[in-house]
Parts: sequence; C-alpha cells; structure tokens
Amino acid sequence: MAISEPDGKRAVQRLLARALRPFTRVRPEETATVALMTLCAFTLLCAYYLLKTVREPLVLLHGGAAMKLYLRAAQAGIMVVVVHAYGWLARRVGRGRLLAIVFLFFISNLVAWTALARAGAAIALPFFLWVGVFSYTVVAQFWALAADIYSDEQGKRLFPIIGGGSSIGAVVGGLFAGRLVQFGPAMLMGTAVVMLLGCVAIILWIERKAAERSIVHVETDPEEPISDENPWQLLARDRYLWLIACLVVFLNWVNSSGEYLLDRTVVAAAHGMTATDAQRFVGEFKANYFAWYNGIGLVLELFVVSRVLRLVGVRRALLVMPVFALIAYGSAVFVPTLAVMRLVKIGENSLQYSLQDTTRNALFLVASRVEKFVGKTAIDTIGVRLGAIMSASIVFLGTHLGWSTSTFAALDAALAAVWLGFAFAIGHEHRKRTGKPRD
Repeated sequence: MAISEPDGKRAVQRLLARALRPFTRVRPEETATVALMTLCAFTLLCAYYLLKTVREPLVLLHGGAAMKLYLRAAQAGIMVVVVHAYGWLARRVGRGRLLAIVFLFFISNLVAWTALARAGAAIALPFFLWVGVFSYTVVAQFWALAADIYSDEQGKRLFPIIGGGSSIGAVVGGLFAGRLVQFGPAMLMGTAVVMLLGCVAIILWIERKAAERSIVHVETDPEEPISDENPWQLLARDRYLWLIACLVVFLNWVNSSGEYLLDRTVVAAAHGMTATDAQRFVGEFKANYFAWYNGIGLVLELFVVSRVLRLVGVRRALLVMPVFALIAYGSAVFVPTLAVMRLVKIGENSLQYSLQDTTRNALFLVASRVEKFVGKTAIDTIGVRLGAIMSASIVFLGTHLGWSTSTFAALDAALAAVWLGFAFAIGHEHRKRTGKPRD
C-alpha cells in the first residue's frame, strides 16, 4: 500500500526527532524548522571562519598583535553608525525585509573586497574593521530571528541543536580555510560570498515556514515595522538590556586581552621568517587553533549544553564561563607560558562559542521583539567593541609600562570576578521576567 504524502512527511519528522534525541528533545512538528535553522547556522559560521582566516594573517603581519587589538577598539565608532542606521531601518520595515536587507548589504560589500584582494590592493586594516562589523551584526540577526520564532520553552530545548550547527560550521570552516589558504585571500572571500547567498535563501525559507506553522512564537505580525524608537532610547529605559550589555563588555574585555597575549607569542614565533612563510605559518597556526577550540565547543554544544540548561537552567548556566575565566587566568598568573595561554584560550573560546553564547542568546527568549532585534544588535556590536576599547586601553598602558604576561593574566582574573557579578544580576532580572523562582 502506498504511503500518503502527509503520512510520509510525518514519518520523516518522527525519524529526525528520534535521531536528535541524544542531543535534546525535539518534537516531530518542530524538526523542519530546526533543521533549516541549524543548516543556516552551519553555513553562516563556515563562511565567517573563511573570512576570519583571511583576516588574521593580514592584520598580524601588517600591523602586529597590538594593532589588531587597537583596530578592535576602533570598530566601536563604526558600529555606532551601523546601529543607528539599523535602528532607522527597523522603524520602517518588518522582520523578513530587515534580515534580507542586512545580509545582502554585507554580501555586496564582500564582493567588492574579493575584487580588491584579487587585484592585490592593500586591504589588511580596513578589511579587519569590516569583518568585525559584519560578523557581529549578521550573527546577531540570525539569533534574533531564532529568539523571535521560538517560545522560551522551545528555545531552551532547541537552541543547543541550532548552536551545534554553528559549532560544526566553525569547525568545518576552520578546516576548509586551512586547505584554501594556499590559494590566497580572494579564493576564501569568493567562497564565503556563495555561502552567505545560501544563508539568505535558507532564511527566506524559514520565514515562509514560520508563517505556516503554529508551533512558532509570534508577538505581532512579523511584517510590521519592528521598532518605534531608536536603539539609544531603548537601551536607556531597559535595565535587562543594560545588564546584558555590561556582561558582554566584560566578557569581551577578558577575551580580547587573552587573545592579545596569545597573538604576541605567535608573532614572536614568526619573527625571522620570510613574508610568504610567515603569512602561511600564522594562517596555518590560526586555522589549527580555530579547529581545536571549535572542535571542543562542538562536543560541548551537542552533548553538554542542552543537559546543563535542563538541569541548572539559563541563569546558573550563565555563571559557568566567568568562573572558568577566573580560575584559568588565575592559574596563568603563576605559569605564564605559551602552552598554558594556548590551553586557557582554547578552553575559554570553546566555552564561549557553546554554552556561553547559547545561554546568552536564550536570555532574549523572554524579551520583546524590539529587544531581540534592535536591543540585541546594539549589544552584540557596540557592547562587544566597548570591551575591546577597554582591553586596548589597558594593553596600550601595559605595553608602555612593560607589563609581563603574569600581570595581564592577573588583571583578566579580576575582570572575570566583576563579570561574574553581572551574571548574578542578570539572573535576578531574568527570574522576574519568567515569574519563576527557579529555571
């Protein structure tokens, strides 16, 4: 007897839900949207790591580790303009058009960068600035969409699977970049353009399915303009967003400072090589480094994150990474070697790109649509770069005063303690929004 199309579709949904059971609980009717979201996350992060692998050797070999950190800080000024323009756009278009416009704008930029790289133009410093703006803006749009189409209960179950797609994409992107790096920057950029166009197609598909299915959470008509106020007005009145922004500032202050400590040792190791050998050495080192922490992050995302969220909840999960940073940098104070710093950064980044990012994105499941899109975009762009500004200021001071690795590590440990305090405060506000004494 032939199986009808609806019955066949339901059978496939049940099979996929059963396949995902080792990672988290997915209902059969949720599988199609989850699969699309996960594929989009995979493709987006794969493209980003191609661009990140282009960016690293260019900036380190043309500016050095300190210049890289200073450029991170300089991105804050650019992001103020970007967030203001984004807020203007959000007051005029709905969710689907907003996402399409943002993605296509950055894709058109990348096409121009590819042409410049192929022509041999000196793009190292401006390209570094652009990649930072691109990555945080575009990734924020994706997770804002995820928070908008899922309820709080769904998000806690499904975000680890979607985050797993991000982690797999980061690993594959890092490995793929390692193979392509020998063909030059233009090849990696052109490949990323194709991947990002694929992301746009997937997002349009997700939007169509979100409109069809009742399982998704919608606050208002997604095609209505998202906001009636600018980002600065929103942040000024919203304590929850302010606390998340402060957490993001300290998270990235610690992370940027730690990255600087690792980068300057890599540059020192490349000293004395020819320009070609140095670029290949740094590119291959970074690709391998990305693969390690993303590989560990992938395991955490697939097998640990959903269980942590289920057992201890969003609020307690938010405490894990600052506690790790406090212990890790405290250890580096006493053993400030390259091997230790590499382990610290692999551990820190693997936690950030799995449990920390998934948990931080889950904080917006209890937010309004304007908080998810306008507020989250402002936090994930400007908040991140404010942390970089603070880190750059301290590095500028420390390098001129001759601070050792141990001194920088001690400062990072102290900052991690402040970061932990903000995580507790966010938990209090999150509890008030959910109306529950426990997760």
